[in-house]
Amino acid sequence: MKIRWKIDLAMCGVFLVGLGLAGVSAYEILTRNALEDSLQNARIMIEAASAIRSYTNQRIKPLLEQQMKVEFLPVSIPSFAAQSNLKLIRQRLPEYTYHEPTLNPTNVSDQAVDWEADIINNFRADPSKREAVVTRDTAGGRLLTLARPLKVASQACLSCHSTPEKAPATMVALYGRENGFGWKLGEIVGAQVVSIPMSVPLSRTYQALFWFMAALAGTFIAMIIIVDLLLRALVIKPISKISGMANDVSTGNLDVPEYVRDTDDEIGSLSRSFNRMRRSLQNAMKLLNEQG
Repeated sequence: MKIRWKIDLAMCGVFLVGLGLAGVSAYEILTRNALEDSLQNARIMIEAASAIRSYTNQRIKPLLEQQMKVEFLPVSIPSFAAQSNLKLIRQRLPEYTYHEPTLNPTNVSDQAVDWEADIINNFRADPSKREAVVTRDTAGGRLLTLARPLKVASQACLSCHSTPEKAPATMVALYGRENGFGWKLGEIVGAQVVSIPMSVPLSRTYQALFWFMAALAGTFIAMIIIVDLLLRALVIKPISKISGMANDVSTGNLDVPEYVRDTDDEIGSLSRSFNRMRRSLQNAMKLLNEQG
């Protein structure tokens, strides 16, 4: 096998090993970044929901107090307002879902299911915990979930959820006296939950990884081609010519033209050394012929 092919094979081997190591490292980094980006979007959604809750509680609810005595208006409830507004966001980001599950809700549609209840109970067991990230398998695929605790932070919440007697009569008439009562100030009663299919961040990872690997492979291939061309022009071709001269000289043909390479590199030095040897051999042969 020619030296050129040996070098090319060695470079290809190094390339494949480097490409594999770079691919593994890039996949881990890109996956971590994609997950963090998705979680950051989820945090923004929760912050938006919290802002809606605060605005509804401070600005909307006081305006509707008199009407609430005649008819219960869900739009005055922070949880309803937040979830209703976030449903509009799903029209643009359908892969993100927002829910406020509660252990003891007024509206049974907000009742926490088993996995949501586990998250809420973990917050209740550790009140200092501000956030939870959970991954779980579902029939529709693996989900990434970000959750934050919902705490009874003010007396305004207790006006509806302490006892049926203190709650608006229209609310009790609509939802009954059995659910959504007995809450206490400072108690964690639910959670803000955003769920995202893992396919969302992973699809971004695969796309970024594909282009990264394609660019890296293209760079390596271009480098191999350039090195191969330089090797052929600067090393293989000159050595082949010197080898041909040496073969002719060894068979007694001393009239072959010299190979002149006016460079300061190793090939130039080799050509000059070979030319001196050739001239020395010519002179030696002439002396022998003269003496003979």
